[in-house]
Amino acid sequence: MKKLFALLMLTGFLALGHTEYSYAQDADGTEQVAADDQNFHQRVKEKFIEGGWVFMGIVLLCLILGLAIAIERIITLNLATTNTNKLLAKVEDALSSGGVEAAKEVTKGTKGPVASIFTQGLMRMSEGIEMVEKSIIAYGSVEMGRLEKGLVWVQLFIALAPMLGFMGTVLGMIEAFDAIQAAGDISPSLVASGIKQALLTTVAGLIVAVILQLFYNYCVSKIDGLVNSMEDASISLVDMLVRHKN
Repeated sequence: MKKLFALLMLTGFLALGHTEYSYAQDADGTEQVAADDQNFHQRVKEKFIEGGWVFMGIVLLCLILGLAIAIERIITLNLATTNTNKLLAKVEDALSSGGVEAAKEVTKGTKGPVASIFTQGLMRMSEGIEMVEKSIIAYGSVEMGRLEKGLVWVQLFIALAPMLGFMGTVLGMIEAFDAIQAAGDISPSLVASGIKQALLTTVAGLIVAVILQLFYNYCVSKIDGLVNSMEDASISLVDMLVRHKN
């Protein structure tokens, strides 16, 4: 019994020591991660200042504005997404039970560009199928313009950020050659600051352009999907109205 008690005590001390050691390791790891994050942010801040606050600030402004517009577009496009098959089924049931007026109530109560196009087409049903088709095509162009709203500014920032970076590159090289001319001698220490500023502004502009390009391409692909959905649903609606009229 004494040996078993001693063995249990020894096991408890070893487990406690392992727990304390693991906790110390976790604490050291957490402190190391926090220190690495702090060092990363400090290095980014230093590079931002070394690149020249004028051009780096403008490039950063392009990133902020471009991201704000792109995120707003992404939210809007996701909210505009509609289950077209479900909407078509509801419209067909409403046409069968209550006619065009009941179908219009269904489309008016549904959000999204597809439902808006359906509403415009149903409002012209009394003028014939041909007028319904023209109304759908015309209002489809309006909805497409609404979906693409603001993306031209994202394109502008994608093009502007690298150009600002290259402008900073040119100015940095000019500064380096001015230092060489003033000193009358070519020395690495004289041109290092100018060349460094040139490279930092170029890198910053390219990074901003890459980030915004990814968001822009996502928005464009989302818009293409919505447009294809609108076209397919519009054709199905016209076929449905033809069947209902006959």
